[in-house]
Amino acid sequence: MNIEVSDKPLRWGSLDLSLFGVDQDWDGNKVEPQAAFGFAVDQDYLWFVAAHQKTPALHPDAQPGAFQTELWKYDVAEFFLLDPESGRYLEFNLAPNGAWWSAEFSAPRIRTEIGEHPFPEVATYAEIADDGSWMAAAALTISQLRKRFHFGAESRLNACFIINSPEQQFLSAAKLNAPEPDFHLPDQFPKVHFFHV
Repeated sequence: MNIEVSDKPLRWGSLDLSLFGVDQDWDGNKVEPQAAFGFAVDQDYLWFVAAHQKTPALHPDAQPGAFQTELWKYDVAEFFLLDPESGRYLEFNLAPNGAWWSAEFSAPRIRTEIGEHPFPEVATYAEIADDGSWMAAAALTISQLRKRFHFGAESRLNACFIINSPEQQFLSAAKLNAPEPDFHLPDQFPKVHFFHV
């Protein structure tokens, strides 16, 4: 999974990142318009950017920048980050309006803690245009990712989307092998690849 490296601090409003399209859903059906995502790191943050040129179905309780459970019941972008040492992984959900949710897992779908424990020091940003197209971003501190998930060159990472709610389509940047949509397949996440533009 590609992660762009920036030598300068990144800022919402002036992000100029490489975005990668996802144009097929879980069953191989064409997605038009395609969803897009990108990852980048600067000195302090891992950035996750997601976009789609279609009006989203938002969780009714989702507030911009606020932690909100069950975002996956509506349109959402997600990423999953696997700890290469422990096998634990982070699930991070980002709503089109900047609401977010996170959880840590010790194994597929097994939460490490009961209850909600938001990932610390998260900042999110979002813009929904008049035509319904949207772009959202989340910045997570690299120091926390290193401490909790040994984030680095051996990490594994995947980006996913749920779109077109309530007739949901499930999209994964990496091809995941399972008969039904299931993003919780950490052994199949691709290894990260850091690159400079």
